[in-house]
Amino acid sequence: MKKWQLVGSTTVLGTALFLGACGGAGQSSKTEDKKADSSDTKSTETKSVKGEVNGDGSTTVAPIIEKINEEFQAEYPDVTVSVGTSGTGGGFEKFIAGETDFSNASREIKDEEKAALKKANIDYTEFKLATDGLTVAVNKDNNFVDYLTFDELAKIYSGKAKTWKDVRSDFPAEEIKAFSPDQSHGTYDFFSEAVLDKGEIKAEKNADTNVIVSSVKDNKNGIGFFGYNFYQENKDSLKAVKIQGKEEKTPVEATEATVKDGTYPLSRPLFIYAKNDSLKKNDAFKEFIKYTLEKAPKASKDSGYVPLEDAEYKEDMKKLDAVK
Repeated sequence: MKKWQLVGSTTVLGTALFLGACGGAGQSSKTEDKKADSSDTKSTETKSVKGEVNGDGSTTVAPIIEKINEEFQAEYPDVTVSVGTSGTGGGFEKFIAGETDFSNASREIKDEEKAALKKANIDYTEFKLATDGLTVAVNKDNNFVDYLTFDELAKIYSGKAKTWKDVRSDFPAEEIKAFSPDQSHGTYDFFSEAVLDKGEIKAEKNADTNVIVSSVKDNKNGIGFFGYNFYQENKDSLKAVKIQGKEEKTPVEATEATVKDGTYPLSRPLFIYAKNDSLKKNDAFKEFIKYTLEKAPKASKDSGYVPLEDAEYKEDMKKLDAVK
C-alpha cells in the first residue's frame, strides 16, 4: 500500500515569525504597520492549528489529494496528514471500522457500506472533488482497435472473447491479454456496473494501477482500463480507445470537454467522504477539508482530471459549513 505522510516543521514556523518581527522594526507608515500586524495575526492563527488527520481509499483520487497535501503542509506545518491508498473498497472498510477521518472514492458509496456506517453510528458527508474519464487503452503497436462498443468491451471482460477476432470479425485471431484493477478498487466496481451490469470481470487483476499500465505496455495484444490521469501520464506509450456507449451511435474520445459534459460514456465523479464527528471535534481535519475544497479545481486539473463547475464546489462548501 502506498502511503505518504506530511509532517510539518515547527522550526519553519518559528523562523517565519522571527523574520516577520524583524521586518516590523524597520521604518514604515502607521497604515502599513496596521496591515502588517493584521496579516501576521491572521497568519499566526491559521498556522497555529495542530493535530493529526488520517485517510485512505482510491488510488485514482490520490494524485489530487497528494498535490493538495503538498501545499497544505507548507501552510499548516503543525498538522500531520497520513493517507493510504488501499483502493476505494479498502478505504471504506477502514472508514467503517473508525480508523480514518476521511475516505477517497472513485465511485459512490454502496448501500451496504451506508448500512455498515449506520450500524457503527458513523455519520458522514459526501463531497465531490472532480470528474474522471475512465480510459480504456491498448498497446501502442495495436493498429486495428480504434474504438470499442460497450457490447464488445463486455465480450472481452466477461471472458467470452478469447481472441480479438471473437470481438469483431475483421480483427486478427490473436489471444487477448486483458488487465483490470482488482475488487478493492472503485474503478473495478464502476466498470463492472457500467459495462457488465455488475457482472464479474474476467481478466488479470492487480491492486496496483501502475502494474496494469505496464502490463498493457508490455503486451502487444494487451488491453486495460484506469483513470484518465494514468493515461495522461503514459499517453506516449499507450493508445487510448474511443468508446461507444449503449445509447450512443458514434464512439467518443476521452477528452477534457467530453468528460466534463458527460458525453464520454465512462465519465464518473470522484469523491471524498468525511466523518462528521471528526469535522466537529478535530480543527485540523476541518481545515484540511476546507482547504481541499478550495484547492480542488486546480489540483484536479493539474492531476489530469476535470474540475467541477464552480457552483458545485460552492455547494460542497455549504455542506461543510452545515456540519456543526
